[in-house]
Amino acid sequence: MNTKNLETKATGKYLKLSTHKVRRILNEIRGKKCPEAILILGFMPYKPCKIIQNILKSAINNNENDTKNLIISQAFANEGPKLKRFQPRAQGRAFPIHKPTCHITIKVQTY
Repeated sequence: MNTKNLETKATGKYLKLSTHKVRRILNEIRGKKCPEAILILGFMPYKPCKIIQNILKSAINNNENDTKNLIISQAFANEGPKLKRFQPRAQGRAFPIHKPTCHITIKVQTY
């Protein structure tokens, strides 16, 4: 079977994370080998790292061929729908609160 440039992907949708915070982490692992990226994510102190690590492991397991020689070809986060809530304030006012969600996609391919 042809193992050249086989690309698999995994997506996490409707995650209660900010896209700005997720993109900061995805920029660190983009283009790296998968075992190295898992190691980097394990030592980073941010909340989204564990979720990104699970999505990366899912993308690795989706690949049917050699799982040792994988590189992260694409990793990006798109905005999802915002949960709209209101915070009560003084004198009967209400301030809106927008709780962001995001969709994370990670694509891996053989090198």
